[in-house]
Amino acid sequence: MSNLSGFYASTDSLKGIYYGPGCISTALPKLIQTLGVKKGLIVTGRSLAMKTDVLNKVAEVLKAQDAYAGVFTEFRQHTPIADIDACVEAFKDAGADFIIGLGGGSPICGAKGAMYRIHEQTGELPPPQIAIPTTLSAAEYTMAAGHRKEDGEKGSVTHQHLPPAGVILDAELSMPTPTRLWISSGIRALDHSVESLYRPFVSHPVKILCYAAMADLFKYLPISKADPDNVEARQRLLLAAWMSLWPMKWEEWSVAGPSHALGQRLGVRYNIPHGVTSCLTLSPIVAVQARLASAEDKKYMESSLFYLGEPSTGSTDGDILKLSALIAGLVERLGLKSALREYNVPKEDLVMLAKGDADTLEVLNGIY
Repeated sequence: MSNLSGFYASTDSLKGIYYGPGCISTALPKLIQTLGVKKGLIVTGRSLAMKTDVLNKVAEVLKAQDAYAGVFTEFRQHTPIADIDACVEAFKDAGADFIIGLGGGSPICGAKGAMYRIHEQTGELPPPQIAIPTTLSAAEYTMAAGHRKEDGEKGSVTHQHLPPAGVILDAELSMPTPTRLWISSGIRALDHSVESLYRPFVSHPVKILCYAAMADLFKYLPISKADPDNVEARQRLLLAAWMSLWPMKWEEWSVAGPSHALGQRLGVRYNIPHGVTSCLTLSPIVAVQARLASAEDKKYMESSLFYLGEPSTGSTDGDILKLSALIAGLVERLGLKSALREYNVPKEDLVMLAKGDADTLEVLNGIY
């Protein structure tokens, strides 16, 4: 099917996205009123809870609305299934009727996983989530909830009502996020936007938003690294992450692109942050697309150079390879270049990770 044909709608659950530095104080009360909810459980990770004042700022707004039910801080990286089960019990014990996912992809995905578990137990629609991201991983825009299964493998569930009912993009709340985590999650957002140019079921208008996301990520990630206190750069990056994975109602759940899928395998099995996996896999995966992608998908990738303000090489495949090189250059400029061996990935595991695909094995050998 041509990308000039298709269907687009917002998600079933999304009621609003508020954005702007300092908007938490007005956006959260508005969303509580819009949703008609009473008591919210904040779910986050220990680092954000123990090392920053972000949790207290959000809790204060909730308490002012008499809507504070408590805090769950036990979500770890890659969202182990045990953490989801513990969150469900905390939600019930607190008498909450909505969840606030605060932080990076793990607590926001974990909140979605808990909502799905409650849906399974009650047979009712999942309770609503208000997502407040402090990284650029963009987990708040999908209906999928990823987690680490008990056997250590990646798992996920999907439901049309799992996307957050509200999203608050407040750059001021991201200020305590460590710079390396912040900018590497920005490469994760870049992964989303680039791979949306060639993964299935992404509509043409959304691809155009991805070009805008790519341009802003290339521009503002270096600025944010050089000046971590630059609130405007952080706010623009939060908006770029939104554009990189625009919330949609999927008639059929879109498959992950190959960089994203390989990153999930690496991240869950070897406990590598997803932002770091994108730094490893995205550039070489794009280079492979110069050989494998359809003519239409190649045209979308080729056009990205225009939006990045880069001259064409004169050929479609050359432009795709140039895009790959630009991504690698950005990763290196941000100080994020690394190799699989640095994360104790055994060389003998590469064949297993490739799952019989020669191109994936070539990528893995190249980044080892």
